[in-house]
Amino acid sequence: MSDLKLQNYMEKVVEKKLEEILTDRKEVCDCQQCKLDIMALALNDLPPRYVVTEKGEVFSKIDSLFVQFSTDVTTAIIKAIDQVKTQPRH
Repeated sequence: MSDLKLQNYMEKVVEKKLEEILTDRKEVCDCQQCKLDIMALALNDLPPRYVVTEKGEVFSKIDSLFVQFSTDVTTAIIKAIDQVKTQPRH
């Protein structure tokens, strides 16, 4: 069996976009708990984008998906940030 892996590219897109947003929004807690809560909430509002990749493959498609889904991802992340800010779990 080959080293194929099922991957939800949307997770990587959300993670990348969240890091960008957090650099501009210093008032938002960036601890690991809050980041993961924000990502989970945002991903629950976004459609998954599963692909099969070879283990260790560079995710070159992330940049193209990032542009394609940027507005939807940004909206979902901002909504999640607002929710986590009002009720942080840490």
